[in-house]
Amino acid sequence: MGDQTDIRQAGRTPEQAGTTEPTGRAEQPEQTARTVPAGALVGVVGAGTMGVGVAQCFAEAGHPVVVVDNDPEALASGPARLRAGIRTAALLRQGAPQTRAGAPASRTETLVTWSAELADMAAALLVVECAREDEDVKEGLLRELDRLCGPETILASNTSCIPISRLGSFTDRPDRVIGTHFMNPAPLKDAVEVIRAPETSGVTVERTTAFLARVGKHALVVRDAPGFVTNRVLMLTLNEAAAVLGEGTADAATVDRVFQDCFGHPMGPLRTADLIGLDTIADSLEVLRRHTGEERFRPCSLLARLVAEGKVGRKSGSGFYEYAPQHLVARGGTHHG
Repeated sequence: MGDQTDIRQAGRTPEQAGTTEPTGRAEQPEQTARTVPAGALVGVVGAGTMGVGVAQCFAEAGHPVVVVDNDPEALASGPARLRAGIRTAALLRQGAPQTRAGAPASRTETLVTWSAELADMAAALLVVECAREDEDVKEGLLRELDRLCGPETILASNTSCIPISRLGSFTDRPDRVIGTHFMNPAPLKDAVEVIRAPETSGVTVERTTAFLARVGKHALVVRDAPGFVTNRVLMLTLNEAAAVLGEGTADAATVDRVFQDCFGHPMGPLRTADLIGLDTIADSLEVLRRHTGEERFRPCSLLARLVAEGKVGRKSGSGFYEYAPQHLVARGGTHHG
């Protein structure tokens, strides 16, 4: 599965790469299609951890951003979580000025608006879908966004594992559907895994990577496949780490120390899982199992039990570890991942 064009050609024009642009929609003039205007509106679907982080990335680069979620709690807590993210990024980025708690709203904060209506992002040139890893939820959102947004709008998905070709099939613009897999925490990770489906146009790849470059991210373009590169490998690792813990081979701290001390990982797999969210991991594993037909992706018993008990990691206060109340975050509703 995947685009047969060499990924080194992803930044080239369709003619240079030997591909033909889809003709289902009227094409934009070439220069306009590849340009990312300063101050172009960006839409983010989902006010969860990833959605707020992605919104921060674009707002810090000067783009107005509208964040949409159907969960009132997630929307209400969004501004405070954005403010906390800005402070954290300022403290951790080398040489960045520190932002004091209680300081006046920064320019970044004022560029982000919060809404319960998808129609409010109809004018966006880029929409980043950060819904939870549920194919039915994403289908409904993409169909509605396809109806609401202009023909030039790129619909980018932050999906963890669902093939982009599948997501594009829910729209009348598969040439303008692409994967933008941001890492968590998005403001502090420089790389974005960009997934090009066979139907994704060269113009869409170029414009998406240009958007990412404007926010200081470098794109790693890969072909379409379940889980892509990152999660095809990572989800198995996290699941096996949970299985090792569940079987009593080692406690959680020791499992993580093995990866840190032996392999040089900055964070072990179980703390990584808690940061991502055990519910997201379980959902991703099920997506991988469904799209590959391989039982090795079935969530192990300990992971499944913790998710069933609502112990999904840092955002709930407990997972493989226990967390202080300041780590708790709103999980959002239908639109959040």
